[in-house]
Amino acid sequence: ALARTGGPPVRVWDLVVRFGHWTLAALCRTAYLTEGKPMWLHSSAGYGVLIVIAFRVLWGFIGTTHARFRDFAYPPREVIAYLKSLLARHPRHYLGHNPAGGAMVFALLLSLCCTAGSGMALYAAGSGRGPVAAAAALLRGEGLSPSGKYPRIGGEDFWEESHEFLANATLGLVLLHVGGVLA
Repeated sequence: ALARTGGPPVRVWDLVVRFGHWTLAALCRTAYLTEGKPMWLHSSAGYGVLIVIAFRVLWGFIGTTHARFRDFAYPPREVIAYLKSLLARHPRHYLGHNPAGGAMVFALLLSLCCTAGSGMALYAAGSGRGPVAAAAALLRGEGLSPSGKYPRIGGEDFWEESHEFLANATLGLVLLHVGGVLA
């Protein structure tokens, strides 16, 4: 993508970042809308998400200038100051991610990793399949903790609720992301 800076256009987002972004969007949409039916499509989309994220993290260290994490990793005080300036309708303009956009990149990457991880744990706990199936015996602890108050970490219900919560939280972040882009 090109940015206009008053002079000639400047290339900001390289092809790897753009392709990864839209591939991630398509995979997330597929995973969210299938809700596990058919499981092969849902889980394939989830694994695809992890592959794209792994490549994006690598690209965040070795990629082009604006793709690198150091270009948009701002301390929390700068993110808050930027959001205040945005609300006051006097935001500073950035070439690349602004502080809020940079924070959103990290939030989405973390949220997507947690969503995919909880999905793999659910798949292993429920069917003994998937990349973490070797740990399925630890994940299958059905029922309540010895105190009877909390679900056991590892029970299928725990992972199902966690996965659903994280998927919906990720969707909320995506909606905030789209709103931020529009703003």
